[in-house]
Amino acid sequence: MKSAVLGGGLTGMTLARLLHDRDGEVIVLEGSDRIGGLCRSRIEAGFTFDIGGSHIIFSRDSEVLSFMLSVLRDNADRRNRNTKILYKGRCVKYPFENGLYQLPEEDRFFCIYEFIKNLIAVEKGEVPPPTNFAEWINFTFGRGIAECYMIPYNEKVWNYPVDRMSHHWVEGRIPRPPIEDIIKSAIGIETEGYVHQAVFSYPVRGGIEALIRAIAEPILPAVRTGFSVTSIREENGGFAVSDGRETVYADRLISTIPLQHLLPCLMDVPADVQAACGALRYNSLCSVFIGLAGEVPDISWLYVPDEKTGLFNRVSFPSNYSVAVAPPGHSSILAEITYNEGDAVSRMTDDEVIEHTVESLIAAGFIPSHDTVVYTGLERQKFAYVVYDIDYLKNIAIVRDFCRERRIDLVGRFSQFEYLNMDGCIRSAIDFVEGYP
Repeated sequence: MKSAVLGGGLTGMTLARLLHDRDGEVIVLEGSDRIGGLCRSRIEAGFTFDIGGSHIIFSRDSEVLSFMLSVLRDNADRRNRNTKILYKGRCVKYPFENGLYQLPEEDRFFCIYEFIKNLIAVEKGEVPPPTNFAEWINFTFGRGIAECYMIPYNEKVWNYPVDRMSHHWVEGRIPRPPIEDIIKSAIGIETEGYVHQAVFSYPVRGGIEALIRAIAEPILPAVRTGFSVTSIREENGGFAVSDGRETVYADRLISTIPLQHLLPCLMDVPADVQAACGALRYNSLCSVFIGLAGEVPDISWLYVPDEKTGLFNRVSFPSNYSVAVAPPGHSSILAEITYNEGDAVSRMTDDEVIEHTVESLIAAGFIPSHDTVVYTGLERQKFAYVVYDIDYLKNIAIVRDFCRERRIDLVGRFSQFEYLNMDGCIRSAIDFVEGYP
């Protein structure tokens, strides 16, 4: 049985490798001129940057983590996480509830008082169950942590009001802080949150794209780049997939490309399915690359909730992940900005976004001066983050049911339309192949 995999990103290449390992015939159809998707990397002027934002290798899933590290072999290094939140000019320990002792006194009191008050109210049944993401944040953390950090950061990264977002997805992704950790943190006793990230790995050479290349190595002859799918039709019990110049035939079709690209390739898509697909929300991403002469702070990555600090929501320091991603005597910064078509960021030129980012990081004290900046670059990704709005569950069910009826399998972040990290994408591929006939 021949399988056609649409998309050569992390999910597509993992699927193809796993199917190949099971002696399946597979072909990967990738629209761009190289594989990798959001996990591609740019190597220029001696610097290496990940174009889809900062990526690291970690997972609670031991099978997935073992798979990633095994394909990289000796091209992987381990680092201890040192992550901060920029709060009122202070670098506060991440996650926020584990760094309360570093807050100004009034804010520390506000956070601990509201957490305990809310906890008592919840246990008494005085707080109704949350109906949206904003209510879930308040229900879980109390008004102090919510207003100081959780709500402003999440509205910045999602570029969408949190009271109009569903909360069905947060369990397991945003852990509920233990009461003892909150109290310890408030009085200055060290605690750790998100311990599955406490130690992470990263390719020594090649950026995160090295992971994709390592996964793809045994199956590169089965990959067709520059094949941008324009039509898909059922034929003789299988599928005929065309890019307008050539047609590829397969028995099974597995899509890892965005639903917004897949559906226009199909014939006779009902109006309600088109409307549901069009209503699915997502964010685009602007990644700003900065190469510096000299060193950067000993920080893995930094969350930036305050809009006044800059448009970016996260700043990472890739040269702290590997010694090979910057020239000797140099270091690097990657700033991430989420946006949507038609908003202010989408109307800014690349040069304007770079200038804003450099100026803001100088003002915040993370770049000494313009004189130390030796390289800048920028990449935009249209499909970066899935946004779970209130109507998400209804709309995605309509689209998935339609694709199931058409016998098109959906795997990965923008085909399943789920906010999957790298390990989640690989897990989705493993689970699919294990259930594949």
